[in-house]
Amino acid sequence: MVQGNAAVEAGGSSRRTMVFGAGPGVPAIWSMRPAIGRFLPDDAGGARPFAVLGATLRAELFGSKSPLGARIRVGSEPFRVIGVMARKGQMLGFDLDDSVFIPVQRALAMFDRDSLMEIDLLYDRAADSSAVAERVRQLLIRRHGREDFTITTQDQMLEVLGSVLDVLTAVVAALGAISLLVGGIGILTIMTIAVRERRAEIGLLRALGADRRQVLVLLLLEALLLALLGGLLGLIVGAGGAWLIGQLVPALPTRTAWDFVLLAEASAATIGLLAGVLPALQAARLDPIAALHDE
Repeated sequence: MVQGNAAVEAGGSSRRTMVFGAGPGVPAIWSMRPAIGRFLPDDAGGARPFAVLGATLRAELFGSKSPLGARIRVGSEPFRVIGVMARKGQMLGFDLDDSVFIPVQRALAMFDRDSLMEIDLLYDRAADSSAVAERVRQLLIRRHGREDFTITTQDQMLEVLGSVLDVLTAVVAALGAISLLVGGIGILTIMTIAVRERRAEIGLLRALGADRRQVLVLLLLEALLLALLGGLLGLIVGAGGAWLIGQLVPALPTRTAWDFVLLAEASAATIGLLAGVLPALQAARLDPIAALHDE
C-alpha cells in the first residue's frame, strides 16, 4: 500500500481526498467489498489507469448517478472508474469511504516514491503472530539484503493501545479521586456551617423530644441529598456534553455508560454520607438547653 492526498476531479466537481495505491488483495485484507463494479484486478500493473471510489467520494462527485466507466482525474492523471466500495467507515483514523483506490504502481509514481509504505498480511488466527512475523522478517531480509523495515503485529498494536488506555484510565481515576475529595470537603464544610447556624433549631428539636439518633439520621440524610444532587448535576453535564459532541462530530462515537453512571451516583452518595458523619455527630451531641441558651 501507498497513500497520499490529492484532488479528484469529475466533470465540474472536485474534492481533495485520500488516495490509496493498493493491490487486488485489499478487499480481503481490510474486510471490504465492492458495492457496484469490481476492485482493482490482478493485472492492473502500472499501465492500466483504473480507479475505485469510496462511497462518500462517489456521492460527492456523482451524486446518485452510477460512476462506472466515468473518467476522473486523480492529481493530474486520468483514470477510469471500475467500481465503488460499500461503506466501511474509519480504519486507524482514515476514512475509507472518502477515498479513492488506484493501482499501487501508479501511486508510487504519483507521490514520487520508490518503495511501498506498508504491506498488510492476513494470516490464520490459529497461528502464532510472533512466529509469522519472524518468518516475514527473514524473507524480507533475504530480499532486501538488510533489515530496512519495521514489522508490527496486531498483538503489538493492541498491547500499545492497552497501555495508552491504562494511562488514560489512571489519569481519569486520579481526576475522579480529586473531584470526590473536593466534593467531600465541600459537603463537610457546608454541613459544619449549617450545624453552627441552626443550633437553635437543633436544640428545639431535642427539647421537643427528638433523640440523638433522630438528629443524626436527619443530618446524614441532608448530606446524602447534597451529594446526590451534585451527582445528578454532574450526570446532566456529562451526558449533555457527550450528546453535544455526538451532534457536532457525528463521526466520533459517544455514548453514556449507564452502569458507570449508577456507580458514580453510588460513590457520590457514599462520599456524602462519610462527609456528613462528623457534623451530624456534632449536632447529635448538642445539649438542647445550651443550644437554646446560646441562641
